[in-house]
Amino acid sequence: MRIEIICTGDEVLTGKIVNTNFSYMSQKLEDVGLSVQWETTVGDDRESLLQAFRLAGQRADAVIVNGGLGPTVDDLSQEIAALAAGCELVLCEEWLTRMEDFFRRRSRVMPLNNKKQAMLPSTAEMIDNPVGTACGFALDIGRARFFFTPGVPRELRRMLEEQVIPRLLARSGQQTAIFLKRFHSYGLGESHVDSLLTGVEELVLDGSVKLGFRAHYPQLETKLTIRGADMGDIRTKLAPVEREIRRRLGNFIMAEDDQTLEGVVLGELAGRHATLSVVETFTSGQVSARIGHLAGAEKVFRRGILARDLGEVYTAVGLEGAPPAGELTRETAEAVAAAARRQTGATHALAVLIELDDGADRIEFGGSICLAIATDGEVASRRSRIVGGREWVRLGAVEMSLDCLRRHLQGLPVVERIDFEKV
Repeated sequence: MRIEIICTGDEVLTGKIVNTNFSYMSQKLEDVGLSVQWETTVGDDRESLLQAFRLAGQRADAVIVNGGLGPTVDDLSQEIAALAAGCELVLCEEWLTRMEDFFRRRSRVMPLNNKKQAMLPSTAEMIDNPVGTACGFALDIGRARFFFTPGVPRELRRMLEEQVIPRLLARSGQQTAIFLKRFHSYGLGESHVDSLLTGVEELVLDGSVKLGFRAHYPQLETKLTIRGADMGDIRTKLAPVEREIRRRLGNFIMAEDDQTLEGVVLGELAGRHATLSVVETFTSGQVSARIGHLAGAEKVFRRGILARDLGEVYTAVGLEGAPPAGELTRETAEAVAAAARRQTGATHALAVLIELDDGADRIEFGGSICLAIATDGEVASRRSRIVGGREWVRLGAVEMSLDCLRRHLQGLPVVERIDFEKV
């Protein structure tokens, strides 16, 4: 099936907003085995939109149009869709009633211009939007089936997953029993993992298992898309491939499916009825933030300490005297973690200390990272260096510290060579 995505709006075309909707849609389609052949971005111009719709209707089998379903004068999707399909706009009484109820339940009066959102092409099939006032719709233009979706990300995502993708799969004639298995790893680059997993797809001989990757530093998502007659068939196919991936990636798998690294860490701590304090430099408190916002963190997270100056860190955790002169060491991080644990009464303390290069931010700019995890009677630590710019160092330090804590809690080696560190 040849699929095109058309994204509308002057703000997208001019770069005033980043078009994350397209990447989300194309990724979700790829996850179910549907590939996008074309992506078109069009401003809020009637003639340009009409040309884009007509061209897509000639070359694609299915088209997803994103945006332009709002109540304002520059929202043109319904009008141009009707023109391209050669039909009239008509009032959809069902959606008008839904919108009026939407506002009534929020003790608000629906503005008159919102009625525009209930005007749909006469040949259109309405597509439900359970979380907003812009309903989607589908209709044929040329040889293609068009699916119109709102630009608001949370509305688009519900509609795409619950309404559009099932229709596309039915239209494509592909098996609709599809399962996506995801492994999240830290420390291995995409090409390295691709090499490590050579041949795993061939464990299922009928070609119904597809391996893919999504790199978003510092994490890598390894994806398995499995097709089958039903979920029992899928589970049978998945088992040997999943087992082999676990064997080859080993300790580097930090989370799976909808899990997050910080969620895994919090779960390990909560399962032990343990508590955690964190000391950070340069990270903007991101280690504490990633754990502290999770549900259940109030029972685990004891304290977060953030400072840029190592002397201030010493004072904050109750260490006497000045920090040792010279380069940052694992021993310093160990002393800070142990002191933080004693002072806060936590069962676990994590110290994330970073010493940055001097000079302007550049690709060669780097930082030395010393991490330590202190528990009652035990301290584990590692030292690493990351190069690639200030933000690269910060992101890497946050991920490395959480992953080291995860490894420590799971009884795995805290120190294991990763692809992102400079020897």
